[in-house]
Amino acid sequence: MAHIDDAKRIHMIGIGGCSMNGLALILKSQGHEVTGSDRERTQFTDALDHEGIRYSIGHTGEFLDGADLVVYSAAIKPDNPERVLAREKGIPELERSVALGQISERYPEVVAIAGCHGKTTITSMLAVINARAKTDATIHVGGYVEFLEGGVHVGSRELFVTEACEYVESFLTLKPTVALINNIDDDHLDYYENIDAIVAAFERFLALLPEDGTFVACVDDTRVKVLADKSDLNVVTYGLTGGDYTAANVEFDALGNAGFDVLRRGETLGRVQLSVPGLHNVVNSLGAIAVSDRFGIPFSVLAGALNEFRNTRRRFEYYGERNGVKVFHDYGHHPNEIRATLDAAKRVPHRHLFCVFQCNSYTRARTLFCSNVTCFADADSVLVPDIYPGREKDTGIVHARDMVAAINETSDNALYIPTFEEIRSYLDAHAEEGDLVVTVGSGDVYRQTRKLL
Repeated sequence: MAHIDDAKRIHMIGIGGCSMNGLALILKSQGHEVTGSDRERTQFTDALDHEGIRYSIGHTGEFLDGADLVVYSAAIKPDNPERVLAREKGIPELERSVALGQISERYPEVVAIAGCHGKTTITSMLAVINARAKTDATIHVGGYVEFLEGGVHVGSRELFVTEACEYVESFLTLKPTVALINNIDDDHLDYYENIDAIVAAFERFLALLPEDGTFVACVDDTRVKVLADKSDLNVVTYGLTGGDYTAANVEFDALGNAGFDVLRRGETLGRVQLSVPGLHNVVNSLGAIAVSDRFGIPFSVLAGALNEFRNTRRRFEYYGERNGVKVFHDYGHHPNEIRATLDAAKRVPHRHLFCVFQCNSYTRARTLFCSNVTCFADADSVLVPDIYPGREKDTGIVHARDMVAAINETSDNALYIPTFEEIRSYLDAHAEEGDLVVTVGSGDVYRQTRKLL
């Protein structure tokens, strides 16, 4: 297999993506010459311009000559013209997650943040904590973090903190010394056969740790707790239901942001006031605290950083207001993520709560949203447009109307409205000043949300 250690010049196809952009910046800082390409400019390409990294808009191949290695993202298929050209020229190729794993080998301490939900938020919290603590850790996040102006902080080569994604088992390329698992859920069923296959992937992830490695486990999740109970590793636990790190005296302010006392093995360390809403963010912050405490970061620094922390983009992000109706968007696309988002939304003062749910996959629609759908109970109205195809083709096996029927079996609050233009017209006719609209999904709903404004 090709290795980044053998490559002076690396060409990255899909360099405008969040993770690829971060890897490009890290590789450049470590002495590699980096070029790239993408189909369009993104919110991450400004960082490339700032660092003088050359890239083409369009897969033109203009920077491919002279490359020792090509790194490509999972979205770049084998018939991509630059990948075809690379093979013709005999240039070795690496998929993004493999390159990330090889980068992790260069650090003596690697913290990998995993879980089907919450990993981007926990990694982003750790980015703020490490910045405030001046650890100079290198941080790699799978989302846009405002204070980083991107998804990466390039620091020293002592400590690497990275998001570890379970999709297509890409986290199995990493070399962690500390592994956090926030939860294990029935997501990505277009790849995994069933929940047992997902649990098995997380077991293989833990097996990557050395004998003296640390497993940071959220015991609120029953599947994670089972792994923790049978692990021979150094296990550190956290959660609302117990664990080494837990919360007491949880109170919410007028914006739905929680304040709580942090307990470490029964000892009160102090109080944290979050600036992001929802009970799920209390759990996320406990995970970040457990990791940070292992590295000796003082509690006062933790508390101050968590108070400063603001959501990454597409995590209950405020988009604007129309006719006195506030509009938020959240990336949540699994029932448990949607339930957590709406639990946070209901704590924000409002009259009527509208949820606009765009499912981004026919597989996800069929397996997660066509029976026993209870995650929309906190919304007063659920508006469901057509399914966003994502990586799949419409075979006619499922339709948005099927999801609406399933939602209405339990909460009787859903309506099928095919397009976002029609949803805007519906909201103009039915939403009033003081109402709240929350759009959820991982397709192009974040772009479509602008139409509601």
